[in-house]
Amino acid sequence: MAKQPLMEATSLGSMADGVHIPDCAIGIMAKAPQAGRSKTRLCPPFAPEEAAALSAAFLRDTDGTIARSARSARIVAYAAYAPVGSEALIAAHVGPDTKLILADGSPPMPECVSGFGRCLLHAIEGMLERGHAAACVLSSDIPTLPARLLIEAAGHLLAPGDRAVLGPCPDGGYYLLGLKAAHAEMFADIAWSTEHVAEATRARARAIDLDLVELEPWYDVDDMEAFMRLLADAGVETAPATRRVLDGLRLRRGDLKRSASDEAA
Repeated sequence: MAKQPLMEATSLGSMADGVHIPDCAIGIMAKAPQAGRSKTRLCPPFAPEEAAALSAAFLRDTDGTIARSARSARIVAYAAYAPVGSEALIAAHVGPDTKLILADGSPPMPECVSGFGRCLLHAIEGMLERGHAAACVLSSDIPTLPARLLIEAAGHLLAPGDRAVLGPCPDGGYYLLGLKAAHAEMFADIAWSTEHVAEATRARARAIDLDLVELEPWYDVDDMEAFMRLLADAGVETAPATRRVLDGLRLRRGDLKRSASDEAA
């Protein structure tokens, strides 16, 4: 049976002997894997169907990383999806304990929050409204991310005091942003999909005097350069869905290196 999206508050944190224990929601910004719409920057050398298979594998393994982290920290898994109607497509690639939450940026928001920032803020607001003490938005393209980084993020966010947690990427973006309150300023006037996203986010935190904790940088797989890094990453052995797809593609490294060189040029 397909999962149903959450329409009302469903969590007040964990309960132990009637005592509320705060928890941290982590929501993957999930886009349904579809040929011609997923990982298009990897086409060529991959066919659209192959790129969609990679996208689905990345989503499965990223969700698996959250599940592993939840064994050691007070973490609740979400898939923040868009558009309305794609719930079943997302649910097919996440675990049974992962909750679905709409994040299409449709609620009223400040004019300074635009584009993908609306979706991110929508996800943060939605998770916090469900009673979680903190909420993180997470890239869906990080199959080799160590669970320890999510555990670290939750630890910082569940400690006393307001703060943000940022997981930067080498390309200037970020793979994770965690908040204890829905500070819309953190998503304001940002040029999304550029190398300036993480630095602009740091600047927003400074502007509102919000303590910002940074995690170890990690990479997301959104172009051929990052894909070549994935092939060389020993951590891919902990990403079973991705490993299966890579094995099935019977990769020719020479062809892929030429594609990466062409993209860089």
